[in-house]
Formats: sequence, C-alpha cells, structure tokens
Amino acid sequence: MRRIVHAWLAVAGPGPLALLRPLIACATFLFLLLWTPSAAALAPVTVLTVDGAIGPASADYLARGMARAAQNGHQLVIIELDTPGGLETSMRTVVKAILASRVPVAVYVAPSGARAASAGTFILMASHIAAMAPGTNLGAATPVQLGGPAEGGAGTREAQSGTPVGRKQVNDAAASIRALAELRGRNADWAERSVREGLSLPNDAALKSGVIDYVASDIPALLDLVDGRRVKLDRPDARTPTLRTRGAPLHADRPDWRNRLLGVISEPAVALILMSIGLYGLLFEFMSPGAVAPGVVGALCLLLGLYGLHLLPLNYAGLGLILLGLAFMVGEAFLPSFGVLGLGGIAAFVAGALILVDTDLPGYGMPVALVVPLAIASALLVAGMGAVALRTRRRAVAGGPNALVGSLAEVIGTSGDDTWADVNGETWRVDSGVALRPGQAVRVLARKGARLEVVPVDHDRADHANLNHINKGE
Repeated sequence: MRRIVHAWLAVAGPGPLALLRPLIACATFLFLLLWTPSAAALAPVTVLTVDGAIGPASADYLARGMARAAQNGHQLVIIELDTPGGLETSMRTVVKAILASRVPVAVYVAPSGARAASAGTFILMASHIAAMAPGTNLGAATPVQLGGPAEGGAGTREAQSGTPVGRKQVNDAAASIRALAELRGRNADWAERSVREGLSLPNDAALKSGVIDYVASDIPALLDLVDGRRVKLDRPDARTPTLRTRGAPLHADRPDWRNRLLGVISEPAVALILMSIGLYGLLFEFMSPGAVAPGVVGALCLLLGLYGLHLLPLNYAGLGLILLGLAFMVGEAFLPSFGVLGLGGIAAFVAGALILVDTDLPGYGMPVALVVPLAIASALLVAGMGAVALRTRRRAVAGGPNALVGSLAEVIGTSGDDTWADVNGETWRVDSGVALRPGQAVRVLARKGARLEVVPVDHDRADHANLNHINKGE
C-alpha cells in the first residue's frame, strides 16, 4: 500500500500537478479504504466442540460438521477438543474426515484444564493446525484394548504381558501416529513415544518440542495467530488457501437431533435397557395377540437397542449370555423347574451384561448399579407372568365336552322321537327320563356326543347328587 501512495505522490510531484496533490491523496485513501476487506466480507470460521470420549456420535458430528463447512464456503474449521480418549474406530473416522476435508482443520485443546489424551492425540496430529490453550496437556496415546485407545498410558494388558496381539496393537498405533506427525511436519519421534511409552506433555513443552503449532488463550487469539498462514490440504485436487481469519465471524455448529439421538442410544447402558424392553414387549405381544402397543413399542426399542450395540465394540459372548438369560427367565414362567431356570437366567443375564462391551474405555463400561436392578426387575416381571399363567391354569375349563354340564336350558319343541332345547343360545337334541313339554326349563346333566341328557328343573334337587357324580367323572 505504501508503494501505491508513493507512486501517486511521485506523479503529483513538483510541477503543474502539485496543486492536485491533496486531491490525489484523498482519492488514494478512499481507494485503499474500499479495497481493504472488512470483517463482514471475510469467510466465516466453523467451530465444533467435543467434550467427552470420542465415540460414534462425536465422530459423526465432526465428519458432518466438516462437510457442512465446505458446502457453506467457510475458510476454516476449529475443533475445540477436551477428551480422555475414545474408540479406535471412531477416532479413525475423524482422522479420515480431516485428511479428506476440503477446508483446513484446526484442533484447539481448550479450555484451560482440558486434555487431548489417547485418541485425542491422534486427532490433534492429523489436524492442519494444532493449538492448545494454557494449562492443557496431550499424550498418553497407548492403546488400551481392541476396542480402541483410551485414557492413561500404562498400556494394554496384552502389551504388558508381551503377547503378539498386544505388540501388534502398539506397533500399528505407533506407525499410524508417526505417519500423521510426519505428514504435518511435527515431532514424529515424540508422537511415537507417546504410544509406546505413554508420554504426555503440557502445552508449553508441546510447543517447544514441535508437537503443536500454537498456544492461544482463546479462539479469537488463535485466529489472529493463524491469519495469513497458507495451509496445504491433502486432497490431490485441493488448492493451498491463505487464511484471512483476523476478525472473521465465528459460526458455532452444534450437534443436531441425529447426533444427540446417536449419542444416547450408543451408550451401553441405554442400549441394554432398550433391548430388554424390546424383548419383553414382543413377548407380551406374542402372549396376547392383538394388543398391538406392546409389539410396536417392543419392536422399536429392540431395533434401536441393537443399532446402538452395533456401534460399540461388542462382545458377542456377552450378547449370547443376555439372550440366554432372558430365555431362561421366560421359561421359568411356563416350566415347573422350581426356580432353577429363573436363577440360571439371572446369572446368565448379569454375566452377559458385564462383559457385553469389549473395551476398558471410561464411560463405555456397563455399570453394575444398572445391571443388578435390571436383572431383578426382569426376574420380578417373569415371576408376575408366571403367577398370572398359574392362576389362569387353575380356572375352570371354559370349553370342551363338559362345558355345558350344569347349564340351564329351555325346551323349544319336539319332532318325532327327538326333543330340542335352547342351551346358551344353541339348539341341541336332548334326552330325559321323563316327558318334556315346550317351554319347560331343564338342566343339563351330561353330554353324549351330539345329544344332551337333561332333567327338568323341578327334579333338579333330586338329581343334584347325580350331577355331582357326572362332573367328577364317576
């Protein structure tokens, strides 16, 4: 801009144009004022926030947020991160989304006191710009189990015991994080040691060691630091944009209903509750066909529960034990096992629920405080079903050959040797030891094929003993 001003002043130097110098200076000032881009003309910056373990819901939220930022023409995505770790599959989903992003991605570990442990360290290394707030730390990226990296740096049980599975896990994670660090020109040696040795660093040491790019007190300060930086994207067809972030407007992209629903049903405890409700809802529908509501609610809950479990590192032995336990508890309601099936079902349900999720990640375990009450509630529910079934079984038979015995009837007429009577709205041929007349009231003593043996009501007391003998099958 100085060169432009000097050029205009040189043109209006000593000579006939000297009188025009003030006018030329004003025109130059107005031109520069209009040419300089204002904050309103700057492309916005998307801010995504993750506070908690990296799981299916947070991975989906971050991937979709990056895609929306590219579609809306935003110049930068900032992921404000505070995580103890997460599932390996979810972490790799986020890393792939960053590498394929059409918009530069900055990972900012904030606020003060936050951390990017384990899976968070991988995501930080994959970002185009890595920054931390004062009082934050990163590292401890040793994998915890086949379910994925998690909090802490003590290493896996497999790695500690030196098994081939543990060594493969650690070697794979070390190679992955080293490749990401080298891609971004960061300290690859420390990144590999954070996996193999579980090392951690505070923000100042991370900056001095070349692990991160900036330390910023807040997001506006970070935007000032990265202003004018050229960022090379990883897509083959991508350009190398220059960031103009000083004073750029911020757009906070919050999780939508889909992310919130996914976050709820992917909780192991919620998924187990949904699956249990679903199975019992379908059971009630099968026991009482036509109720509709238990079947609809049960089917929805079962599908949501199974979908939530599908997103987690599932132990299929645990799922099998849960289904077996529920089957045993239902069987106890119909079979005279004297409690053996019920107790076995409760034991199988509790054991299966405790080992259902195959990971040691914090927040992804199955709480005992939920499993035990759920098992007791299931047992009480099955016991109630059994009591209802037992009471139903003890009731008098409402149908069958002897259902009409003891019923009152009315003689409606005779035809030749046959006498007809109306019995509970049905017309039957009846036999009696005495003559009957139309309109006479009779009581059914027995059934013999398609004929009923009856006695007039006025003889009912005399034949009461006979009726008792017939009902007892004597």
